[in-house]
Amino acid sequence: MTQTSNRLFDELARLMNDAVGVASGARREFDTLVRTQADRVLRELDLVQREEFEAVKEMASLAREENEVLRSRLAGLEARLARAEAPPVMPAGAGAGAAQSAASTAPESTPTDEPRAAPSVAAGNQQTS
Repeated sequence: MTQTSNRLFDELARLMNDAVGVASGARREFDTLVRTQADRVLRELDLVQREEFEAVKEMASLAREENEVLRSRLAGLEARLARAEAPPVMPAGAGAGAAQSAASTAPESTPTDEPRAAPSVAAGNQQTS
C-alpha cells in the first residue's frame, strides 16, 4: 500500500507542476499581450517622448527669457523716442507766440509729384577715339 500512495502522490505532484507551468506560461502570454496592446494604443495617441518634451520645454524657457530682454529693450527705446519727440521746454519769458513762430519758420517737407528724370545711359556709353 505504501507503493500505491507514493505513486498517487507522485502523479499528483507531477499534475501540480504541470498546472503551475501552464499558469506561468499563460501569465507570460497575458503580460506580452497587454504590453503589446498598450504599446499600440500609445503609438496611436501620438504622444511625444520625454527627451523631445524636455527639449521643447528648454526652448520655450529660452524664448521667454529672450522675450523679457527684448521687452525691456523696447521699453527703453520707446522712452528715448518719447524724449526725442517731446516739444522743447521754452524759457519762462518766451510765451506761446515764440513756439508758433518757431513752428512756422520750419521748412515743410512735402513729396513732389513730379517724376524724376532717369540718368542718361548714352552719356556713359560714349567712346573716345
